[in-house]
Amino acid sequence: MSGDGTVGKALDVLDQVAEFGQPVRFATLLAQSHFPKATLYRFLQTLTSQGMLSYDPERQTYSLGVRLVRLAHAAWAQSSLAPIARPHLDRLSADIDQTVHLAQLDNAQVLYVDKRNAAQPIEMFSDAGKVGPAYCTGVGKAMLAFLPGGDLEGVLAQQSFHRFTTNTYSTADALRAELTNIRARGYAFDREEHEPGIICIAQPILAPGGRVLGALSITGSTRIISLDQLEALAPCLARTATAIAADVQDWRFPDAMPQMTGT
Repeated sequence: MSGDGTVGKALDVLDQVAEFGQPVRFATLLAQSHFPKATLYRFLQTLTSQGMLSYDPERQTYSLGVRLVRLAHAAWAQSSLAPIARPHLDRLSADIDQTVHLAQLDNAQVLYVDKRNAAQPIEMFSDAGKVGPAYCTGVGKAMLAFLPGGDLEGVLAQQSFHRFTTNTYSTADALRAELTNIRARGYAFDREEHEPGIICIAQPILAPGGRVLGALSITGSTRIISLDQLEALAPCLARTATAIAADVQDWRFPDAMPQMTGT
């Protein structure tokens, strides 16, 4: 077994533990794992000894370890918009008292990197650190709409087009038509496309050259707010996105850093 193969398989186990969102027993992991019992146990022991996982002997459960949390915080600070956008999100949230999301594209999916809840929070899928679909979320569509053609086609090819609700776009052609409308309008809507009863307006965060840095959204429940009411907040959303983009100018994203070469 190669070193790369071993590392990749260990990361698969780490992902499996993380996906449960709570401490999990070995038997539960084994029931869903494609690894043999002895192999899974060996990976769990290695990850635990390295601090990537934590084992509770009383409950006999595994959970994410302290070392992984430290690495996550370091990665967050270096590669996400969250630290730069934080004061702008705070200001927007205080001004409108609605749920606000900050997201970026990550491997053709949406990574929620920060969130502010309304005074009366509503239950929804999106939390900071979660990954969601790009084709049926407001932030996802806002970012897709402003990708260069070649990049967009590559991302569209990776979408599952699973129908979450009756409003979900289920084909690439239908989504392309929606993205054309978003480019013309400047912002996107989620019309209960990912979760029933959850709607939003989303604005891309664009660098001066048009590069997609991320997206912001204002989200609510159809029991509390309408799409028309959300659209009335579009100017606030646009101002916040512009302010974040301006603050990013002196900040270097990881993919903009020089490549290290051997000597």
